[in-house]
Amino acid sequence: MRPHPRDEMADYEGRGLLEGRTALVTGGDSGIGRAVAVAFAKEGANVGIAYLEEDEDARHTIDLVNQAGRHGLGLPGDLSTADHCRDVVARTIAEFGRLDVLVNNVAYQKPQDSLDEIDDEQWDRTFRTNIHSYFWVTKAALKHLPDGGAIINTSSINGLRGNASLIDYATTKGAINAFTYSMAQSLADRRIRVNCVAPGPVWTPLIPSTLPPDSVEDFGSQVPLGRTSHPDDIAPSYVFFASERLSGYYSGEILAPVGGEIVHG
Repeated sequence: MRPHPRDEMADYEGRGLLEGRTALVTGGDSGIGRAVAVAFAKEGANVGIAYLEEDEDARHTIDLVNQAGRHGLGLPGDLSTADHCRDVVARTIAEFGRLDVLVNNVAYQKPQDSLDEIDDEQWDRTFRTNIHSYFWVTKAALKHLPDGGAIINTSSINGLRGNASLIDYATTKGAINAFTYSMAQSLADRRIRVNCVAPGPVWTPLIPSTLPPDSVEDFGSQVPLGRTSHPDDIAPSYVFFASERLSGYYSGEILAPVGGEIVHG
């Protein structure tokens, strides 16, 4: 990718905000997931990192977590299946003995010009990856999350305003917002804070791999700040929500780092 995404949190300095904690990040091999995993490690957390395939990206993310002085656990496999979603939680617990912070972040998108072009297989895959996995992983994690733990979901500006060429993707992101609101209410008695980050344009491998070249060329230039964001710009939002010291009175919130655009939701 040119330019290469800034997703290694190289200049980030932790303050021990997650010292002794364990986090699980789905979709953690690159992009936002990688930046979040490294930021959490720099704040003192061990991190389970779930992703589709064992490849160079995944190994690099794990290396970055280990270089930060914490243990990164690779969890390859298909998160669009219920059994694997339950397995990544079980393996995280087996390795670390605890789970304090869950980040549901895995996503799939495939642009289409109209609803007619979205076949049943694509619709099903998008939902199984983008929202069903959040349900399966969260349900498994709730058996282990302590009272006072944190769940952070990744939505998108497309879940707040829709997108004509990403109908199925935007629909799942809207569902994630509603899931966040509902789970925040459901888990309030356990003091488990459930929040959501809904980024605008972010320069990740998902963009050139799924969008046409003309869209990639000016990606993100339409926002008021005049540029796309990088994962390193977004990851501190997850640190904020993961840390009880910083966000202990926040639950059911959607934080939208969207480059100055005004959105409602």
